[in-house]
Amino acid sequence: MNKYKIEISQLTNPEKIKGDLSEALEGADVFIGVSVKNILTKDMIKKMNNKPIIFAMANPDPEILPNEAYDAGAFIVATGRSDFSNQINNALGFPGIFRGLLDVRAKYITNNMKVSASFAIANFIDENKIDKKLIIPSIYDFEVFAYIAENVAQTAINDGVARIFPKKNEIFEKTIKIKKDNQKRFFK
Repeated sequence: MNKYKIEISQLTNPEKIKGDLSEALEGADVFIGVSVKNILTKDMIKKMNNKPIIFAMANPDPEILPNEAYDAGAFIVATGRSDFSNQINNALGFPGIFRGLLDVRAKYITNNMKVSASFAIANFIDENKIDKKLIIPSIYDFEVFAYIAENVAQTAINDGVARIFPKKNEIFEKTIKIKKDNQKRFFK
């Protein structure tokens, strides 16, 4: 291992636990996979803690299919695919982030702007609507991009990196208008 992998292993495995994936998952609360398809089995999930959370994000095929994970007792399942609920994909953030940056002509991207985008995604879904099959907005819900754009733009202004200073909610409304105009043009 190189020095970076050693540092990560020290942070993520301070007890120096050794073994294969099956052993590592015994009693675990969460599985976060970005590896290969079918590496996670129902038996492994059954050995995890009660109500385990499974993020099977290998693409195009996840470490385990959502229906199999739920059958094995998973409480929440997310993948990187748009044809399953709870798609975790960076494509959810980029349109709104860049729309917000461009609309204020930001000089550069600050850490606060990244955090603002993350919070916009996290806060987009009404708490009363969140359930195990809806923990993150859909990439097909265009309003999330407008919400992210507005938050990123306002953060750029607050951080002093904006060159243009639109009114509050102007970016949100502009982004929604762009969507409607594009729909008219492409879906006549």
